[in-house]
This record gives sequence, structure tokens and C-alpha cells, in this order.
Amino acid sequence: MNDAPLYKDARQPVGKRVDDLLSRMTLDEKVGQLMQLDAQGDLEDAIGRMKVGSLLHCNGKDADAAIRRALGTRLGIPVLMADDGIHGHSFWAGATIFPTQLGMACSWEPGLLEKVARVTAAEMRATGLKWTFSPVLCLTRDLRWGRVGETFGEDPYLIGELACAMVKGYQGKGLDDPDAVLATAKHYAGYSETLGGRDASEANISRRYLRSYFLPPFERAAQSGCMAFMTGYQSMDGIPATANRWLLTEVLKEEWGFQGIVVTDWNNVGNLVLDQKVCKDMAEAATLAIRSGNDLMMATPQFYEGAQEAVRRGLLAEAEIDAVVRRVLALKFSLGLFEDPGYSSEQRIKEVIGCAAHRELNLEVARASLVLLKNEGLLPLADGASAAGPAPLRRIAVIGPNADDPIAQLGDWSLGSGQMSGGNGPQHPRSSIVTIVDGIRELAPPGCEVVHAAGCSVVSEDESGIAAAVELARGADVVVLVVGDRIEFIGETKSTATLELMGGQRALADELARTGVPTVVVLVNSKPLVLPRSVLGAAAIVEAFNPGMMGGRAVAEAIFGRINPSGKLTISFPYHVGQQPVFYNQARGQHGARYADLTQEPAFAFGFGLSYTRFAYADLKVLTPSVDRGGAASFEVTVTNAGGRDGVEIVQLYIEDLVTSSTWALKELKAFRRLSLAAGEARAVRFDVPASELSMLDAEGRRVVEPGEFRVHIGASSRPQDLLSAAFAVA
Repeated sequence: MNDAPLYKDARQPVGKRVDDLLSRMTLDEKVGQLMQLDAQGDLEDAIGRMKVGSLLHCNGKDADAAIRRALGTRLGIPVLMADDGIHGHSFWAGATIFPTQLGMACSWEPGLLEKVARVTAAEMRATGLKWTFSPVLCLTRDLRWGRVGETFGEDPYLIGELACAMVKGYQGKGLDDPDAVLATAKHYAGYSETLGGRDASEANISRRYLRSYFLPPFERAAQSGCMAFMTGYQSMDGIPATANRWLLTEVLKEEWGFQGIVVTDWNNVGNLVLDQKVCKDMAEAATLAIRSGNDLMMATPQFYEGAQEAVRRGLLAEAEIDAVVRRVLALKFSLGLFEDPGYSSEQRIKEVIGCAAHRELNLEVARASLVLLKNEGLLPLADGASAAGPAPLRRIAVIGPNADDPIAQLGDWSLGSGQMSGGNGPQHPRSSIVTIVDGIRELAPPGCEVVHAAGCSVVSEDESGIAAAVELARGADVVVLVVGDRIEFIGETKSTATLELMGGQRALADELARTGVPTVVVLVNSKPLVLPRSVLGAAAIVEAFNPGMMGGRAVAEAIFGRINPSGKLTISFPYHVGQQPVFYNQARGQHGARYADLTQEPAFAFGFGLSYTRFAYADLKVLTPSVDRGGAASFEVTVTNAGGRDGVEIVQLYIEDLVTSSTWALKELKAFRRLSLAAGEARAVRFDVPASELSMLDAEGRRVVEPGEFRVHIGASSRPQDLLSAAFAVA
């Protein structure tokens, strides 16, 4: 062995540094590098004994201590620090918490999401972290699933566009960017396709179906340079995702050429023995995990002994472990961890955590994420008077359990949501959060009184507070009713059998509707809900999802007309839980167009969203009537702001392949454009859609562009009545 430590010389090529370091490592040190453990446990055992390669749930001075301890081990291999920065630096008090992914997606603005990821990366890096487990690329179809709010919605194309933007923002200029973190595409793949909406249940997905809808966003992420993938919890066709060599190795690493690392989700290797029971002991589980294509095993400390036992029993060759260790070490060298292990910086923390510029971006994102679902002329309450009449507002009653609830507003994956120190643990400072009550009080016109009552709870059936809330409402000119869900009903293991308003919310909405006072309903929720008639009958409905720290200000600005709502849904709302799934791009061929007892149409469709102005579409032109399969299909449409106010329209383009060799979706989103138009302005919008985007999966699972007749649909949403259509052909 060469005694000169080449691996410590930054001038050496990465390959040589890896070879040198690997040659010096014992088997137990190699196994330790393939583990990521929870820093809330015994750190001396994790680092001192097991020489763990990565830690999560540790930042600031605690991260610094862990980094120093790792550098003090025999070989001084730096530890890779990671955490769940899902929609902001989740677990650092006062860090910038943006709207959840589902909320941000409603902006249909990739550039904005890239900025969100840049801010999150800067705040995480300041506290000693180098890796975030975001973005989520799961495709949502069963709304009962508890993690719907973590996704971008129901469309593969849109998920890919937004995910790539966030990957670019997180990873910045490159792996050695001092303000960058590793991005993670998760959960690979099909995790969201559940049985009964139950979390981590068997996903009944064929390989063709997986390739058709669930894999395309992940392929986009791999091609965009995302350097980490995380496996799902579920199994498909009897094979746990963590044990699926076809998925992790043949598709991801060999077919797509992925050069990063695959990390399991929490204790997935342990679950091969404990829950899924496809292995009898940890030695078998370690063997299966390594051979399937996993590189880093999260939260399974038993892997340390299990992998070594597998080698001793002849189940696994040490050379197989070496191959995986090479990938992990190569990433660490590329990240520059041996030169800069990533200590936190008190100065940077003071400069960036929750700074004014980050709060302003947070507000911008919250504004863009709001979706106006209904407006019968009540909104905006401009200049102290509603659009329905000139009388000045004397009193606004803000009612509902989510009107002044910081945890409900921030949603999952934030301090107080339960992942760190439980739900009663530390929370983000109340001063960093503008609730809806705060926002309305701040922006209400002079002389207008703002009164507030929760009225009921999201988690309790107690209706004792409803009467007092109704009395407040009776004395008001306008009611702002804020309802939705809360962390008790969202997240991992928290799927719901129903989509109804929980607790006393339905009773509260019913009683307020009986007062006849004009009502604006604001939804603060993690996922689409089934809304009762008393809510659907309100004069106005604003969907805010979980709008983040500045969400209350954004909602108030929309209510008072300071901004013109521009968001559009990226997920469909059902009328009834039994309608599921209600996603727009379902396959053709069913008998009938409705249930015998209920419509099959959604209450609010994918792509839908209103404005305080009106947009008109006209003069759809097909610029390429016959498209060569190596070219592009080009279209043009004129969009006019036919109202009296400036606004932003999200123009959507869908493609329909009229005859396919195997069943396919009725139509698919293939392009979109955010278009700012002044009142009365008209503009021609051109789309050039590569012929490759006109593809489908044939019966053998091959992605092909089949010649034949197509139709293009361009308009304001996925609803047929909102679209202009024209024919073209692929030669």
C-alpha cells in the first residue's frame, strides 16, 4: 500500500483519490460509508464505532460537532449532512417556509420554484447541511393519500418541468457551489399509487403503466443532473422498491446513465425483514439492498452488522460492497467535502436565515400560488367596499379554525408538524408568520373593524363555539371563512378515508350560510377536499393550500384587490370521495360518461383558476399541419385580456392522439405559458412542441411516436368548454 495519502490531495483526479482511499479501508469502514443514520441517536456510536457516511436531522453547532468527530476518525472521511428541506429549511427556527409543493405548483412558474430552491439551499448551507430530500416527483391520483400536499399534482409533464427547476435551484452552479445542496428526486417510483389511499401499501402498477406516467418526471430529473434519488416505501408486483433491481439499476443507472447515489427512505432495508418480510434476517436484506442498486441505507443501524455478516456467510462479496462505496466516495470528493466539510457559519446564518429578501420572495410565491375558484362579484373588496356595492365596509368577521393557526398554514415538514421532537416540540417563531387574520387586520381599510373567532376545531367534534362565531358574523358586512385540514390528517401514515371537512367545520359552514351574510371561503389545506353545499354556495372561494409564512398577507392582498389572483389548479377536486380518481388525463374507453347516481366531472378541474379580469381565446392556427417525427408541431393562438384589469393568464396546450396502437390518455398537457396582459391587450402566443412529446407507450412498453391524426387543444384549463381545438397530422 502506498503510504502517501493521495485521497487528501485535491490536485489528484477523483478516480485516483477514490482508489487510494478505498485501498486503505477495512470492511467495517466501507460498510459504515453506506449508511445514513438519524443524528438524534447515539452519535458516538454512529461515527466513532460505525464510521457512518451520512447523517440527517442535525444542523448548526450539532452538525459542526458531528463533522469534527468524523474528521477525527482513522481515515478522516467527512460525513455528508442531510435533512428534509421540503418547502424551505424545514427544521431551523425562523427559516423561510414557503408554500408546500402543491401550493407552489399552482403558480405554473418554474422560474419561481428555481428561486425557492436557491433560497432554501442558501439557508441550509449556512447551518451545515449539504443535502435536501426534495423535490417530490410522485404523481397524485388517490387524494386520500396523506402525502398529496408534498407533490406537484396529477400531471407528469408539469411535474417534470417544476422538478427540474427546483433541482437546478438546489444544485446551483455545481456540486462544489458553496451555496448549493444536493437535490433528491423522490420517491422513486410509483409510491403514490396506493390501495385505498393507504400510505406505503402495495402499488398495482405494470411496468408499461409505470413507464407511461410515473417514470417520465424522474427521467427528466436524472437528465437535468439531479444527483440523488430516494426509493419509495411501497412494493410493486411483489417487489419492494428498495429491492427492485430493474428499477434502481437497469432503468435508472444503466438506461438513463444516472451517476449520483440512490438512498433508501427511512429504514427501508430494515423493512425488508420487519414489514414486507421478503428477507429472513439483516444479512439477507443487506445483500438484496446492495445488489438491487441502493447506495446509501437510511435509518437502518442494523445494516452495519448485517452487511459484514453477509460477507462472512458468503452471501455477498466484498468487491460488491467496494463498487457501491466508490459511488459514495466519488460524490463526496466531487462535493469538495474533503477540502470544505461544510461547517455552519454564524455570520451566514445572520445574513440569510429569514432575511428580508427571502421573505419578499416567499410573499411573491404565496401570491402566485393562490387560486380563485369562485367569485360571484363579491371580490375584490376594493377600497373598503365590495365589488357588489359601493357602501364602505364597517366590519369583517374572520371565522374558522385555520384563520389564525400557524401550523395549519405552514403545513407538513416544518417545526411543529411532528417530524422533529414531535408535534409539541419547537415551532417557528410566531413573529415570522403572517396568518390570515394578521393579513386582513393589516390591510383592512381605515374605520373597518376586523373581528375573529375560530368557531370550532379541525380535530374535535365540539361545536360549542359555533354560536358565538355566528353572532360575530351576523354583525359583519362580509365573512371570511377559513377552513381546511391540519397536520393530524396529513403526512406519512396519515391517510384519510374521507375527504370531508373534519371536526366541527361543516357544521360551522352550514350555520354561517344560514345567516345570509356575503361570505368568502378561504381553503387552507394540504390536498383537495370534498366541499359541502354551504361552502360551494359561498359568494367566493379562494384556494390557498398551505401558503407558508407569508400566506396570510398574500390572501389579504387578494381579498382587498391589491393583487389579481393568477394561480391554477394542478390537481382536480372531486364532488365526492367515491369519484376517485378524477385526474383529467384518464384513458379512453369506459362505458358511459357518468355514474348512475353522480357526475364523473370534478368540482374543480386540473388547470382551472379564475381572475379579476376575463381572458378570451381566438384564432387558433396550426402552423405545421403535417409534422415530421423528427421535427416539431407549431401552433399559435390569440389571447385577449377582455376585462378592465391587468392580469396573468396561464395558457395551456394539450395534445390528443386520435388513434393509438394501445389505449392512451384522452389528452395530455404538453406546454404552458404564463402570460401577463394589460387590460384590453391582445397577444399572439406561439407554441413549438417537439415531435417526441407526441409519443405514447405501445403494448410492448416502447415509447414511440405513431403516425396519424392528432388534435391540439389550447385554452384556460383542461375542461373541454375552456379549450379551442384543431386537427393536425404526424407523418
